[in-house]
Amino acid sequence: MAEQFSLSLDSPLPVSGLSFRADAISTAEEARLIAAIDRIDLPPFAFQRWTAKRRTKSFGYLYDFRNADFGPTEPIPDFLNPVRTIAAGFAGVATENLVQVSIIRYDPGAGIGWHRDRPELDAVIGFSLGAPTVMRFRRRRGTAFERANIALPPRSLYLLAGEVRYDWEHSIAPMDALRWSVTFRGLAAPQPG
Repeated sequence: MAEQFSLSLDSPLPVSGLSFRADAISTAEEARLIAAIDRIDLPPFAFQRWTAKRRTKSFGYLYDFRNADFGPTEPIPDFLNPVRTIAAGFAGVATENLVQVSIIRYDPGAGIGWHRDRPELDAVIGFSLGAPTVMRFRRRRGTAFERANIALPPRSLYLLAGEVRYDWEHSIAPMDALRWSVTFRGLAAPQPG
């Protein structure tokens, strides 16, 4: 069962649906993953007419932020199978249900702004590699935001499901050091209507 992590909160409320595990993989596995990722051509993230500082590539399924297309893309690379299995076990889902992965390289100065993941995809299960960072959370309450933070040390694994996945936004502030993330997702169940 996934360890529930007590957050350092800017408000006294816990963030339901967030799970965390430190040292989910070994330093050797982290080095192997980073070396394999660095052999992939990771283009700069493009959003409509904008280009971000982070470099990213999706496998399995792709949401193209330039034109809002969503559909199948290149298969998930075999080198990700060991961590895909770990992610599935952590989230309590079958490995084959994790049909999408995003690989991101955050060069110094890169971050990711406030967002919720696309509704076509379900729970978010991410490995944090390289430099430590802080994942920030917020949700609107009236005219203000509730806020929470969680430290993501190297080799840690987190799960965003339920309330934190659908009701809260999350972000990573721009960093001074190199960091990578490997984030798995399943397809969301079709909504009636």
